[in-house]
Amino acid sequence: MKVHLPIYVRLLLGFLLNLVFLGAVFYGFFRLQFRVDMDSLLLGRAGDRIQAVGELIAAELADTPEADWNQVLDRFSQAYRAQLLLFRADGVQAGGEAIELPAAVRERIAGSQEPVPEPPGRSSIARRGPPPGRGPMRRWTPPPLNPQPKFMLRAGDPSRYWIGVRLPLAEPARMRSPPLVLLAVSDSLRGGGLFFDPIPWIAMGFGAVLLSVLFWTPLVHRLTRAIGQMTRATSRIAEGRFDTRVPVQRADELGRLAASINQLAARLADFVQGQKRFLGDMAHELCAPLARIQMALGVLEQRADPGSQTQLQDLQVEVEEMSDIIHDLLSFTRAGLQPEHITLESVPLLEIAQPIAAREAPRLAALEVRIDPACRVLAEPDLLRRALANLVRNAVRYAGSAGPILLAAESSGDRVLVRVSDSGPGVPEETLHRIFDPFFRVEPSRSRETGGIGLGLAIVKSCIEACQGTVVARNRSPSGLEVEIALKPAPADHRAGSPS
Repeated sequence: MKVHLPIYVRLLLGFLLNLVFLGAVFYGFFRLQFRVDMDSLLLGRAGDRIQAVGELIAAELADTPEADWNQVLDRFSQAYRAQLLLFRADGVQAGGEAIELPAAVRERIAGSQEPVPEPPGRSSIARRGPPPGRGPMRRWTPPPLNPQPKFMLRAGDPSRYWIGVRLPLAEPARMRSPPLVLLAVSDSLRGGGLFFDPIPWIAMGFGAVLLSVLFWTPLVHRLTRAIGQMTRATSRIAEGRFDTRVPVQRADELGRLAASINQLAARLADFVQGQKRFLGDMAHELCAPLARIQMALGVLEQRADPGSQTQLQDLQVEVEEMSDIIHDLLSFTRAGLQPEHITLESVPLLEIAQPIAAREAPRLAALEVRIDPACRVLAEPDLLRRALANLVRNAVRYAGSAGPILLAAESSGDRVLVRVSDSGPGVPEETLHRIFDPFFRVEPSRSRETGGIGLGLAIVKSCIEACQGTVVARNRSPSGLEVEIALKPAPADHRAGSPS
């Protein structure tokens, strides 16, 4: 049975495993670099570097008179930015600037002078001295069998760093003397690059960070991907697209949250559908008694005396307003109840827009249509006609006297954008996102003279979404409102097969 751990347990376990891994890496590295004391620093590249420098100095000193050894050591000291000195095992200085050695350094120098076995067959040569006619033998050949000792410590007052390495070099005047010890002294641990090499430490730190990133990236990616999916889904649900669902692929808190979002979307869809169905049923039930009232008013108008005609006409106007409201309710509910059963077809935009502009725009309002005759979209003609008519009527009502109204269309990528723009006062920004909500109006008035009950733009949204499009509204600068409809363009085969 698969165990499903909560997210916080996974994060905690991952963090602990990461700490354990980093601790093991650091422990292994420190065990390698610092086995006992600072001498462990010389086990790696730093020790090889010191040994190479010592052999280089020994080779040059072997070919240099002893009186000039100080010059050689000074030159190397300046090159490596560390003070270089030569000492014998008894602590007597053999070269370099005069200095008083700390006791700890003296002890390490004395301890580094291990006896080196003489090569077989060469002991008599060592006792008798060099062959006749040759100079004194300064270097021992072959090299000693024992590994050449090196040491590193911190000593003195003020405290300084000391590195000692035994050189395969003897003093010319002391043929039986053991090899000398080269001391490198520095105030800092780096010692001009001789003492401490930061490259392994940098590589270790970079490797630890890289491995940590590789360790945490899959977990973080899965979390952020799931959260991103839910964020996008909730945004679409907030826009009214209640058919949105989040893939449920987890059994932890995020998986349960995704399931809750899906359940919420389904409940909201049922609620909205139920609300629209209730409004549609109510509007449909009101149609019959309203028709009977209109018939009765017609009969009364024929039989009433002239003094009652005015009251009957006012009553007829009120009944007509009720009929318009019921018609709007029916349009709103029919557009949004079953959009999946709507068949989309290729619709020429200009043929839809021109009659609307001629019918909805009075002489006092200037309306301009800018649509390419070849522009076609996939839509249901009646729903698209109703949506555009409501938008044009709304622009004429609120901004007809403020300036020209523009009905335009253009292609943008895989969408055709239809815009209705005016030069009126616009809509307050804090209420702009609500103007497509049913029964919402910026003004508190609900009279027909000031815009009705607030279903015009809601019908626009329902019609456009039934055509698988989107609609948004934005304020223009410096003034005015622009409503933009995005629809799918008709494919080429639809365009060719449609009548012109």
